[in-house]
Amino acid sequence: MRKLMCKLMHWVKTCAAMAIAFALLAAVLLTAGGYQTYQRALSERPIAAVIRDIQAQASYISLSQVPQIYKNAVLAVEDPRFYQHKGIDLLAIAEAVVRDIRERRLAAGGSTITQQLCKNQFFTQKKLFTRKIAEVFMVREIEQHCTKDEILELYINSIYYGNGYYTLADAGAGYFGKAVAELNAWECTLLAGLPNAPSAYAPTKNPELARKRQAQVLDAMVKHKFLTAQQAKEILQQCPENFL
Repeated sequence: MRKLMCKLMHWVKTCAAMAIAFALLAAVLLTAGGYQTYQRALSERPIAAVIRDIQAQASYISLSQVPQIYKNAVLAVEDPRFYQHKGIDLLAIAEAVVRDIRERRLAAGGSTITQQLCKNQFFTQKKLFTRKIAEVFMVREIEQHCTKDEILELYINSIYYGNGYYTLADAGAGYFGKAVAELNAWECTLLAGLPNAPSAYAPTKNPELARKRQAQVLDAMVKHKFLTAQQAKEILQQCPENFL
């Protein structure tokens, strides 16, 4: 019996060692593949060229022109620790994993604003391990190349707001007939929620869903202390009677 147990333990240890070796090999191969994807993307579109293309848009606006409540809304709902991390928020990833396990589905992403900018400008939307690894390399590159304010400015001017609007200025003019500086708190918090699912939340297509998303944005702003609960309630009540 003792000899059998020894053989069994030896077999278990061998299998465990092989599993670890395979896992390490897979990690190395994925990292190498991700790095190659990053290098290829960077050679096809250097960061300076991407920035130049975004800034060349007629509707491009500087961060100083954006209402503070809009910036706060975006930070609260997309990346509340944006100014603290270096492009990858490990705490947000951990929180997302916990939520996914609890809800038994891939519901939360944990992507930072810098990651979203990288994904939108350099990579496809396919959920591949190599792309996520390439994204990490690209995030590091952008964080070294740009300041946090520059990254946020590029993000605001390059995300999709639905209905064919790819900048905040276009969305403000298209949905409300206003320049960005003229947008009120209700309009800002509504617009801040659209990029999460622009086709679904576009107010011209589904105003009720847009308002539900806006409520989520305001909840996030309260959670991260950008607003009080009373202020959030007052903003929701500002909904115009003729809202689309």
